[in-house]
Amino acid sequence: MSKVLPALQGRLTAAAYALAWWLVCRVPESWGRWVFQQAGDIAWRRQGHGVQVLEANLRRVIGPEPTGKELRALSRAGMSSYARYWFEVFRLPVISAERLVTDMRCEGEERIHAALASGRGAVLPLPHMGNWDQAGAWIIASGVPKFTTVAERLKPESLARRFFAFREGLGFEVLPATGGVSRFGVLAQRLRAGGLVCLPADRDVTGGGIEVDFFGEKAHMMGGAAALAVQTGAAMLPVTLWFDGPLWCAHIHEEVPVPDGGTRREKVAVMTQEVARVFEAGIAAHPEDWHMLQRVFTADLDLARLAAAEATAQAADGAAEAADGAAEAADGAAEAAGGAVEAAGGAVEAADTAAEAADGAAGHVDSGAGRAASNGQVNGAALDGLSGGAGAGEGGSEP
Repeated sequence: MSKVLPALQGRLTAAAYALAWWLVCRVPESWGRWVFQQAGDIAWRRQGHGVQVLEANLRRVIGPEPTGKELRALSRAGMSSYARYWFEVFRLPVISAERLVTDMRCEGEERIHAALASGRGAVLPLPHMGNWDQAGAWIIASGVPKFTTVAERLKPESLARRFFAFREGLGFEVLPATGGVSRFGVLAQRLRAGGLVCLPADRDVTGGGIEVDFFGEKAHMMGGAAALAVQTGAAMLPVTLWFDGPLWCAHIHEEVPVPDGGTRREKVAVMTQEVARVFEAGIAAHPEDWHMLQRVFTADLDLARLAAAEATAQAADGAAEAADGAAEAADGAAEAAGGAVEAAGGAVEAADTAAEAADGAAGHVDSGAGRAASNGQVNGAALDGLSGGAGAGEGGSEP
């Protein structure tokens, strides 16, 4: 019985998502939007776990001065924004490319195109704000042929396949966060080829992320985007997103440079802190559009398990440094012996794989360690409460 109920729940969840996709793409947009807004309001009134976590996060954003009534009003607006995100995700297959472009307002778009035109490639860390799936579809509609991202493998597997197919149908290349090929190595290859990589970064899903100062407290964020920039020389351009009435909005911020000195981990930490600073400003300006229904602040996490995960990550850092040294040696060999370029390139790819193993080691200590920092929460719970608690995540290191 203990195995039958979760399996049944998984099948029901997958069926509910399939039904939502089918209905939302066929009913009048105003009807579907109204239904999702009502669902978001019901979830807010129920005050489930996700809404409580959202309010705890928003309290850090707005500070202690606002009253409980003001916080509740903000969390209600946040759930309305979150419901809008999901409605638009389900409807994206029938939104025209023309509308994706004309209804988008983006500041700094030229930074993406400049980085791609230079051949450096670009990696975009972004928070769970506004509609990141729509932003990805907009990038494709704006003329970028493809970009690569990482997404969590949802349960059941049929739902995971549906989400992968959905995003790939929009033009995304989606790598599953678990199983399959080396994600860091593939992402590094895409960047070295002058491509684009987009990675949600405001929530640590491994337990071995980077600790940053965030709204006056310590928080943990993913350092993958910074690690890729350090490894490949790609431009790291943080992004913030929000809604403005019926419009979608984005700001592509200035490049975060790689520091001149320090170890690999020190460089990644400095760059991730700068990303956190950019996120902080964007979230403070549009707190209702930060859809963070999971714990991100250190004070809310399981500190004992978090410390164990961090210790593993730091121990693995030595391997990453050695991998970097191997890459540099390979590059030097290529310069000294022109005929050895191919072999050197292979060594660089091997270094990428070693770096991936090092950066992800904390998340692979055991099947539970990857969730430890989340203190038992469901990562990226989709609709968290809109579907009665039987949600599934997006995001990855994700959309």
